[in-house]
Amino acid sequence: MDNDNVTRTDGSLSFGGLTAMIIGSTIGAGIFTTAGDMASNGAHTASVLIGWGIAGIGMYMLMLCFFGLNKLRPDLTNGIYSYAKEGFGEFVGFNSAWGYWMSALISNVSYITLLFGALGYFFPIFGSGNNGPSIIAGSIAVWLIVALVLKGVQQATIINAVVTICKLIPIFVFIVAVLLLGKFDFDIFMDNFWGAGDVPLGLQIMSTTSSTVWAFIGVEGAVVLSARARRSSDVGRASLTGFLGILALYVIVAVLSMGVMTTEELAQLNNPQMAQILEAVVGPWGATLVNIGVIISILGALLGWTIIAAECPYEAARQGVFTKAFARSNENGSPATALIITNVIIQVFLLIILFSESSYLAFYTIGSSMIMLPYLLSALYYLKLTGSAVAIVGSIYGVWMIISAGIVQFLITSILYAPGIWVYVKGRREKGLEPFKPFEKRIAVIVIILAVLSLVLMSLGVIDPF
Repeated sequence: MDNDNVTRTDGSLSFGGLTAMIIGSTIGAGIFTTAGDMASNGAHTASVLIGWGIAGIGMYMLMLCFFGLNKLRPDLTNGIYSYAKEGFGEFVGFNSAWGYWMSALISNVSYITLLFGALGYFFPIFGSGNNGPSIIAGSIAVWLIVALVLKGVQQATIINAVVTICKLIPIFVFIVAVLLLGKFDFDIFMDNFWGAGDVPLGLQIMSTTSSTVWAFIGVEGAVVLSARARRSSDVGRASLTGFLGILALYVIVAVLSMGVMTTEELAQLNNPQMAQILEAVVGPWGATLVNIGVIISILGALLGWTIIAAECPYEAARQGVFTKAFARSNENGSPATALIITNVIIQVFLLIILFSESSYLAFYTIGSSMIMLPYLLSALYYLKLTGSAVAIVGSIYGVWMIISAGIVQFLITSILYAPGIWVYVKGRREKGLEPFKPFEKRIAVIVIILAVLSLVLMSLGVIDPF
């Protein structure tokens, strides 16, 4: 019997249901902002299209790596960091877990900034989402969500459905309006195709990487749906269909945006940029529609990502990767200690936003950079197991992500990875184990040196992380 075509009586998701869940869980805030964000980074039409092409191929190969690992090693159930631990040792695995956790909590910081930027359209007191009132209100929202999760509140299916609909409606309205109202100007699209030549095409393409990675964060979650499929053969088809649908939406929105406004105009827009682009097409109600969609979408995402950000260290601690303190739960089964520590760190970042006037773009760039290492390590582990072409391309894309992010982002991530060394050492000593093997000690020393160097350069004003 072909096991790939087995019908599961306990499976609840059809091919259509699987596809919808993959699309709904991957499309987040990025689609509302990437057109303007890429423009503000100096990317013109040609580089944006090439950037999406590279991301499409690379992310699809990474998704196939996750899917392959899920089939080869179904026993590794602790997230993508478990692949790094199995393939390259305890310390490398810990850093993959740490990087994934940092990415998750920084994602929440960026969501809060975008949420109050969208609310600023209706309530000017919130401005662009990074002023005093935004940080105060955002802090209250963070701790209210923490209180809910501590009571054992989980993100219900109906919330997922409502959130998905709310974010897809303005996207489809945007696409239909630009096309049917004839607002796409081919001359505008072509005038800025290559740019003025002041920034090399290669650098423009590299500048799109953080935005494209941010847009696809969560695509690895498709493999988690395997056990819920009505037919096992639907998982691969739904993953491919969902991924291609997501990529098509991103590219269509990017292309249409670049035919409505010039690169310079897109670069000047406030978050969420799609709101102002649609306003230019249909009038004020377009901006209202997009901002409402973004607000509801992010409120749902904040609940989900609060749970995810706490679950990362909680599950890692239960497996002995993090120190035991993170494994404590309350009477409701919520990961209390991990949840509180996670959101204390989020609170610190919110204060950084207040004093540095940092933007949504700055924080999601850092969040994207932090998840690049876990992605690369997963692809390398699949390469180690199979040596397949998929693993090779996925690994090459993982290296590309890190290189194209640039030296500044590389140095900034070292600052965030360095504190994890103390957590790792403490966890190892709790188990009565030596902290490092010789090669791991060298890695730790390099990370600390890079972090100190980065802090010195920041104090001198040579690099600016925000």
